[in-house]
This record gives sequence, C-alpha cells and structure tokens, in this order.
Amino acid sequence: MPTDTPNLILVRHGQSQWNLENRFTGWIDVPLTEQGVAEAHSAGRQIREAGIEFDVAWTSVLKRAIHTLWIILDELDAPWLPVHRDWRLNERHYGGLQGLNKAETAAIHGDDQVHIWRRSYDIPPPLLEDDHPDHPRLDRRYARVPPDQLPAAESLKLTLERVLPCWDSEIAPALQSGQRLLIAAHGNSIRAIVKHLESISDDEIPNLNIPTGMPLAYTLDANLQVVDRRYLAGEQAAAEAAAAVAAQGRAT
Repeated sequence: MPTDTPNLILVRHGQSQWNLENRFTGWIDVPLTEQGVAEAHSAGRQIREAGIEFDVAWTSVLKRAIHTLWIILDELDAPWLPVHRDWRLNERHYGGLQGLNKAETAAIHGDDQVHIWRRSYDIPPPLLEDDHPDHPRLDRRYARVPPDQLPAAESLKLTLERVLPCWDSEIAPALQSGQRLLIAAHGNSIRAIVKHLESISDDEIPNLNIPTGMPLAYTLDANLQVVDRRYLAGEQAAAEAAAAVAAQGRAT
C-alpha cells in the first residue's frame, strides 16, 4: 500500500433531526434529516472520487450512524462490505439532558453550566434515572451488555474509556493486519478516537469540533502512528463546518 493512501476514514453521521432542532441527542435513536441524507451521499462521493477502498466497516447501534454508513456504501457500490455494529461506538450519553433543547436548558440552568456539561472533558451531565424509559438497560439492543457497563450519563472522558476497549481489541488489530477501515459514528465517539490517535491533551480536546458528513482520512503506519491526516472536502471547508458546530454550541 502506498504510504499516502488512507487506511482509516472517520465520518460523523449526517445531520439528524435533533441536530436540526438543537436538542441533546445522546443515545436516543433519531433519524437523519434530508440534509443529513444529502451529507451522507456527499461523503460517499468524496470517498469514491478519492479512489479509497475498504475491507471492513464499523458503526454504532444508532440508526443515524447506521443509515449514514448504508448511504456511503451505496455510493461506493459496496453494500456487500462486512459491517460491525458496536454499542461502544455510540454517541456520548447525555443522561438527563437527552431530548432537551439546548437553548431552553441554558435558560434554566445558565449558559456557563450548560457549557460545562457540553464541552468540559470530565464533567458528566445529570444522570438519567434508573426507571427512565430511555435508560439503556431497558433497551433490548443492549441486553447482552453487562448492566454495570451501561451509562446513565457520560463526560467525554467516560466516552473515551468506553470507546478505547473497542479500538484496542477490535479496530487497532484490524488496521495492523493491513485492513482498510471505514468508521461511521458520532461527534463524541469520533472525538475520542481522534484524541487517542493524535495525542490531544485533555485541555485541548474540548475545542475540537467534528463536522457532520465530512470524511476525515488518516494514513497510519504499522504502529498506528499518524502519517497523514486530512479532510477529503479540504481543510477550509472542514474548518468552516467545524466553526458552525462551535457556533451552535455557543448559542446554547
């Protein structure tokens, strides 16, 4: 494989309905918007035009990521590609904030508190109550997950601690064996992977924003050190999209 050929592509799912409505989504299973579907098609076209091929794909167990992956694979004419779905690639669990409008939550709790819940590295939001109908222990897709591993709320630090075992036991060995991987996941599970790959500090990671539907391409060496990193849409387009994500966060 040429050293400049990406062997890992990360894609945050296209815009979801609750992204559009500025709601805390977390593990709630919401669909893509029309824009989100268009973003997923665009991501697939960018990958195809770059001539990048894959051996296996990974995604979460939430449909906004799964559907994004389906669309990308369709654009690549590769619906046959093996796909692994893993709950550990889910979005950060926003606990008791899930479903709430971010601006309305800020009006109640204050901008500073909501900013801490959203953007601090190690402070989780309020816990979801055990008997809440949205608690993952009541969702049959997590029936085989030990209950003590299912979160009721997570910080980015806790999200990283959930994602890393999947990376270490499944994804990293696949990359080291020479496989080329596509991962369609979520803003915070991707931030966790990027933090790990690029050794981003705890202080700096809150400033990293991942735009929806924009493939982030990595070329990794045999030791999974980053040789090259780039957005297929171009750094300027990605920076503008990331700034829009950051602006939305400040609006809450």
